[in-house]
Amino acid sequence: MDSTLDPVETQLQAYNTRDLEGFLHCFTLNCVVEDGDGQQLMAGTAEMRERYRALFDGSPELHCTIFSRIRIGEHVIDEEQITGRLGTPRGERRRAVAIYKIQGNKICHVRFYRSAQKWG
Repeated sequence: MDSTLDPVETQLQAYNTRDLEGFLHCFTLNCVVEDGDGQQLMAGTAEMRERYRALFDGSPELHCTIFSRIRIGEHVIDEEQITGRLGTPRGERRRAVAIYKIQGNKICHVRFYRSAQKWG
């Protein structure tokens, strides 16, 4: 899929450059973000803007690497490694799985599964 039409790839690129507006453009206005247990973390791009602004501003070395990506219909599943995140020691790597639901050409739902364990 062309990354200019792929909201999951486009939001990853914006995340890695900490481009807040480019990142938020990939989501529907009423997007819901949940943790692995289905607990709502954020709802809507206004709430996402505040949370991700703080993350991007406080994490100058933030980077997400995708180890695998699976596409099944309107869902995209990414296995990720995150480094440089606000509040984590320098060089610490965290593992996560993100499941995105696409509506039209925007992300309308995200569920994050995060490991409490650090990667070597």
